[in-house]
Amino acid sequence: MEYNEFIESKKHSSSDFGIESNFIHKDMFEYQKYVSNYIIKKGRCAVFLDTGLGKTIIELTTAKNFVEKNNKPVLIITPLAVAFQFIKEAEKFGIDDIEYSKDGKYNSKIVVCNYERLEKFNPSDFECVILDESSILKNFKGQIKNLVTSFLKKVKYRFLFTATPSPNDFIELGTSSEALGYMGYMDMLGKFFTNNEDTISPINIGTKWILKGHADKDFFNWVSSWSISMRKPSDLGFNDDLHKLPELNVNYHPIKNISNLITGDQFEMFNKVARRLTDVRIEQKNTVKERCEKAVELGLNNDTYVYWCNRNDESEYLNKLDSEAYEIRGNLTLERKEELLLAFSNGEIKKLITKPSITAFGLNWQHCNNTSYFPTFSYEQYYQSIRRFWRFGQKKQVNVDLIYSDGQTRVIDGLLAKTEKANKLFDQLNSSINKFTEVKKEFNKDVIKPSFV
Repeated sequence: MEYNEFIESKKHSSSDFGIESNFIHKDMFEYQKYVSNYIIKKGRCAVFLDTGLGKTIIELTTAKNFVEKNNKPVLIITPLAVAFQFIKEAEKFGIDDIEYSKDGKYNSKIVVCNYERLEKFNPSDFECVILDESSILKNFKGQIKNLVTSFLKKVKYRFLFTATPSPNDFIELGTSSEALGYMGYMDMLGKFFTNNEDTISPINIGTKWILKGHADKDFFNWVSSWSISMRKPSDLGFNDDLHKLPELNVNYHPIKNISNLITGDQFEMFNKVARRLTDVRIEQKNTVKERCEKAVELGLNNDTYVYWCNRNDESEYLNKLDSEAYEIRGNLTLERKEELLLAFSNGEIKKLITKPSITAFGLNWQHCNNTSYFPTFSYEQYYQSIRRFWRFGQKKQVNVDLIYSDGQTRVIDGLLAKTEKANKLFDQLNSSINKFTEVKKEFNKDVIKPSFV
């Protein structure tokens, strides 16, 4: 490679890497066809589409196009129990040559597997990889997360699909850019962000990265150059008539904490609002019984219901109180978890006890419209959990019972603030759609070669 070519290769570009589409199913919505054409030509793209907008058929369409073009297998990686939805959707649209593999063996060109089983596959066997609900990676331990990231970087065509593009922190978008092969995380920080320590090192404890005031517009234009974002079809100029969400009723149920809060090994004479994460966890521990009893009181009034919890003792007590509910625990085998999730999705069991970290991503539960939720500071888990029910295609109003101790009001305030921030992020991404921004390092001076060249 010549020196000039080497320098040219270092430019950060958001050009197209993909192919022209040759298969778009006639029964897809027009906005789905548009998104499919766009990302297939892009070749490497993050797809921020809200729940119920058809990410599954868009992913299948993308996979089929790259299979027909390159005649090599395409891997779709999904959360637990979501793989079956891909098989069902493929049958609906007449897409064959697809299978769900649990052991790394396959005979079809479109292969679906779970994140937990990715280690059984070899990246060199695939020309294209699609991550379904890619934001779920935050819920995995470092081993799985690192495996997925490493796997993705070894494949030519890469796609990230999620409904929640980093609502808590804009700079997390840099990890998506880097995984897709665009601007690296560190380069993104240097170009668009500043911090309170006047250093480019992000490892310092307490460092707070802030988007530069003059870079706000350019940053979101840049993100939109390697992604596409939509919360409703009209965001892309299409009709919303068939995509209207039902009413969402959020009911707040504060529970009195009768135990004294302990701060620094000292009992508080009067309980006050928990401010530190440690205090919040103490509040949760001290009110397990009261919160679970309230949840079951509400759940018994419904034929179909999901209890969302966070602690093992919450899950166990809920299961003891409601004999009709089935408990999904972390120590169950993958096969048993899938069995229970499919049984609930198919209406074979009516009530479920689970955790957002296990089952909040990708599943379609429009047959259920009532749920209780024990809130934490995680907006993403809350949003994903509620959107299992409150999504396009739901025919009934959705009722969410938020159950928390009276000392956890800061948790509720945090969720509301993060909701506002997530809405702002989507608005800024949507306003930047089709405003292509190519970010590159310009080298416009004469190259001075070393004397020995």
